[in-house]
Amino acid sequence: MSSDRETFSHFEVSDVRFPTSRDQDGSDAMNRDPDYSAAYVTVYTTAGASGNGFVFTIGRGNEVEVAAIRAVEQLVVGLEVDEVLADMGAFWRLLTHDSQLRWLGPEKGVMHMAIGAVVNAVWDLYAKREKMPLWQLLSGFSPQKIVDLIDFRHLTDQLTPEEALAILEKVEGGRERRTQELLENGYPAYTTSAGWIGYSDDKVTKLVHQALDDGFTHLKFKVGGDIEDDLRRVGMVRELVGPDVRLSVDANQVWDVNEAIDNVRQLAVHDIYWVEEPTSPDDVLGFGEISRAVGPIKVATGEHVANRVMFKQFLSSGAIDVCQIDACRVAGVNENIAILLMAAKFQIPVCPHAGGVGLCEIVQHLSMFDYVAVSADIDEHWIEFVDHLHEHFVDPVEVVQGRYRAPRYAGSGASMHAESVKDFGYPQGAKWNEMTNSF
Repeated sequence: MSSDRETFSHFEVSDVRFPTSRDQDGSDAMNRDPDYSAAYVTVYTTAGASGNGFVFTIGRGNEVEVAAIRAVEQLVVGLEVDEVLADMGAFWRLLTHDSQLRWLGPEKGVMHMAIGAVVNAVWDLYAKREKMPLWQLLSGFSPQKIVDLIDFRHLTDQLTPEEALAILEKVEGGRERRTQELLENGYPAYTTSAGWIGYSDDKVTKLVHQALDDGFTHLKFKVGGDIEDDLRRVGMVRELVGPDVRLSVDANQVWDVNEAIDNVRQLAVHDIYWVEEPTSPDDVLGFGEISRAVGPIKVATGEHVANRVMFKQFLSSGAIDVCQIDACRVAGVNENIAILLMAAKFQIPVCPHAGGVGLCEIVQHLSMFDYVAVSADIDEHWIEFVDHLHEHFVDPVEVVQGRYRAPRYAGSGASMHAESVKDFGYPQGAKWNEMTNSF
């Protein structure tokens, strides 16, 4: 190999944690005290280029993800950058098919998410190199190039490469128009910022009014505590927003199947649009039972669905009505594109999960790519918005009148300010030292 060829040189990996549990930001029935955190990676090349990615966690265990990302580094360092960017599908398979790392899943959990952070970091580097936002980089690929990004192993009983290609070719002609529409009008958002379960009624009331003033017409609230209190809180919110605002609820997995059916039927009196994660995110059969029992209320899940094979089952069986991809749960951009294509085939709207640090910044690119190049549909589609921690990102999201503004910067939006990485580094960062010394 010639010495002047650009290769991947090394990773920097940081354990970054924010003390969101202090104000109950992000709190829900299953996760009462989350400290929004990121196992944050910068992938460097010998030419000094870099890209960023991360795994989102909620505190303890973030150091495990840091170690997992480090385990992936040895597979990447030394690879020629141009060769990797020319075949990102092969790069994805190189990482996910490594037999020793794959054994730790397979293709799920800590190691799979760590691979996703690295894959996303290389996509960030790619988009920066092309001086394009990630969503436009992906949207400019030919249908065949998009298909080549996907690992179809274990999918072909429900989605073949030929079917995927046909889905993409069918809507290729309208890409330019849809791109311009996004640049002019943005993408619809819903908000969970007012809905955390640990918030007082007074705080919820204040934040609901703020959300309405900010132009949101779809709000989501956490349930899964005492059902009588859930009914009271959701009823209070319905009274605040009136009959014309969509109201969804999220139980964060706490209910058994029959309990979920009973509780959703009770909550239906408040005109619920969807119920999210009503039971275990692995229970495809249970979701199917709930979906059949609570209609016309829609059933949503995805933020804890481990991989494309689980999504295949949820989507093809009709167990869910709303597909909630997560930028950091599966193994990055490539696997999420496979999920978007399956959702398009089964005509299930994609409404990504973004409740966490940096998730809004990244996942907006996937939704916008989906609209331009995959589903060509924006009706009944929303990206979640939570108004937390955006100030720590170099290119924070812009949400205006309830719509995401289409990013125009180069990259994926994953880059954090160096000061934030340093100050909130755990456990020695300045902010954590301040908090320790305050007790």
